[in-house]
Amino acid sequence: MDATDRVSPAGPAAPETAPGAPRARAVDPAGPGRRTRLTGLVQACHPGPALAVTALACALALGSGLGGPRSVLVTAAVLTGQLSVGWCNDAYDARRDARAGRRGKPASDGTVGAGAVWAAAGSALVLCVPLSLACGALAGTVHLAAVAVAWLYNLRLKGTVLSWLPYVAGFGALPAAVTLSLPGEPWPRWWTVAAGALLGFAAHLADTLPDIAADEAAGIRGLPHRLGAARTRLLLPLPLLAATSVLAFGPPGPVDARGVAALALAWATAIASPALGRRWRKAALGGAVAVAAVDLALLLVRGAATV
Repeated sequence: MDATDRVSPAGPAAPETAPGAPRARAVDPAGPGRRTRLTGLVQACHPGPALAVTALACALALGSGLGGPRSVLVTAAVLTGQLSVGWCNDAYDARRDARAGRRGKPASDGTVGAGAVWAAAGSALVLCVPLSLACGALAGTVHLAAVAVAWLYNLRLKGTVLSWLPYVAGFGALPAAVTLSLPGEPWPRWWTVAAGALLGFAAHLADTLPDIAADEAAGIRGLPHRLGAARTRLLLPLPLLAATSVLAFGPPGPVDARGVAALALAWATAIASPALGRRWRKAALGGAVAVAAVDLALLLVRGAATV
């Protein structure tokens, strides 16, 4: 046999593919890893809540008459703030989540390094500052204060009885950040701020409720954890009802048909969600989202800024 037919000491070389089998494509070994890390980084920012709050800010901006370019600026400021908060949350909790064996946490299961998540949080925060201030000095200050309180939730208040406070402050400040971006920097009507704060409290309860057991295993003891799942489920409809009532009765004049419809839906949710929650883990969250959507529509019809 010639040189090309020699057998290696380890034995004959296996054929690249079996006879008749399709030839395998060459794969870049770094490609899947990069895609996995990118996916993990997206998941670590809490995309659902981040996009929901951003969409709320965009709707408020357009509904307040800011116009296209100004609305885009407000939306970008809110989005970068929400991204920074979400990434900060996962990066800070990475070690605690790993010890508790929590699933679906990219920074703790090795999908993406905690350092990379911290870097993303810092970059988003750096972008948030000029974008917020470009909306106006007062509007930017209000928004940055809300972002700072959200970071405080991640770093300190999440496991305390005051875990609800950043949600109340952040959602209550959102209408102000939008209306203060208008010419003349008008303050929002009181009932928009009150409704936002109540929806923020409901958002905290609804967001925490499905994960109370996993959070407790990780050592987190916020207000919903101290109340327990059953009490939190019963409490959740109350701020939703209160927010809808404020939007219906707050503006001057009699309650119109839209206000009555919103109140009817809120009451139906208040009755149905606790019962369904015993069988469907996320029933309360789904009900809260439905009522919040109706409240947003009612708020846009009423208008958020002073006249």
